[in-house]
Amino acid sequence: MPDNIVTFSDATISQSGKTILTNVSIDVPKGSFVFLIGKTGSGKSSLIKTIYGDLMLAGGLGNVTGHDLTRLKSKQIPSLRRELGVVFQDFKLLPDRTIGDNLKFVLRATGWKNKNEIDQRIDQVLEMVGIAVNKNKYPFELSGGEQQRIAIARALLNDPKLIIADEPTGNLDPQTSMEIMQLFKSLHQKGMTLLMATHDYQMIVKFPGKIFKCEDGKVFEVIAKT
Repeated sequence: MPDNIVTFSDATISQSGKTILTNVSIDVPKGSFVFLIGKTGSGKSSLIKTIYGDLMLAGGLGNVTGHDLTRLKSKQIPSLRRELGVVFQDFKLLPDRTIGDNLKFVLRATGWKNKNEIDQRIDQVLEMVGIAVNKNKYPFELSGGEQQRIAIARALLNDPKLIIADEPTGNLDPQTSMEIMQLFKSLHQKGMTLLMATHDYQMIVKFPGKIFKCEDGKVFEVIAKT
């Protein structure tokens, strides 16, 4: 279905031989802001790992950016991941590299070679996430909120079809969390498709979007209370 960035139909999600979720049937339409909620251990991260090819689809049907997950080969995973931007709770910035080198590393790993184009793209994504930072600083020299903005900038580098955020505010204080959520909202308003996993239900009621909940081995849509 061309209008859906992600589609699962009667899918089974497993990890280490254990079934985590069954009968998963969800869509992430192009241009949407979709939330995936549920308690810690409810299967949110397993579903996300299946989307970006870290876990193989255990059953049913799945399609991500046109990639058939039932037929996904290991050599095709890099191609899938180039169309996704992933933001993690713990940032996953390389601690021994400067901010600039963290971002250059991703671009060079995905085929960028021209130094001027690399520098220009880095400046573009830093502007997109609203941060003016000395690119010679190291991650430990930045606040948690600044590190997460850098991580979001990294996710944007290759103009992904889908941004996946796995508990992106989990390590942040409430004020910084709200600022990061506002940033994601602004990216969505620019036409980007986002899938965000969170266990902080109160955080999402202010941000309209489709909501799926993981609970008791199932995934179902819920309607936000206003």
